[in-house]
Amino acid sequence: MTNALTTAAAGFGTGLSLIVAIGAQNALVLRQGVRREAVAPVVAICALSDAVLIALGVAGVGAVVVAWPSALTVVSLLGAAFLIGYGVLAARRVFRPSALKPQDAPSGARRGAVLACLAMTWLNPHVYLDTVFLLGSIASERGPLRWTFGVGAMFASLCWFAALGFGARLLGGVLARPSSWRVLDGLVAAMMIGIGARLALSA
Repeated sequence: MTNALTTAAAGFGTGLSLIVAIGAQNALVLRQGVRREAVAPVVAICALSDAVLIALGVAGVGAVVVAWPSALTVVSLLGAAFLIGYGVLAARRVFRPSALKPQDAPSGARRGAVLACLAMTWLNPHVYLDTVFLLGSIASERGPLRWTFGVGAMFASLCWFAALGFGARLLGGVLARPSSWRVLDGLVAAMMIGIGARLALSA
């Protein structure tokens, strides 16, 4: 029992360390939280998607793909292109910041947020690198307890996205100012372009 709890805690900590970083997915959840628009669906999509991808990694899909080096190269290059592109868009918003308020959400914003979240999750190869490959490879080292490790990582994802999405309203006053989003988008741009460049160079 002690080993299982320790392994689950390790999975939780490892998963949290990978998820709690400024990135495209977190920025989207934060924005929706501030808008108070489609928060529950967005949080659910992120958490369930992570759970599926982590399960695939724990099941050994990551190890199989890594055994085919060219696949990892393709994923890395696609991820680099996606992240650099998103970083450029975030950099553009630095020079054209706008405040986000709940009452500003346009008609149809819920559907747009859900579609954007799905794209940000499933079309972002960096998500696969973190969940399927990295978490999957770390979990494999736990032997029979690899699924316990995976469940811990899944729980970390759920806790983080729920806290980010539903807790964002507490930051509404601060993030209602354009200058705050200028700083956030600047950090997102630097992080995304940096990660993208590193992926491209490693490929």
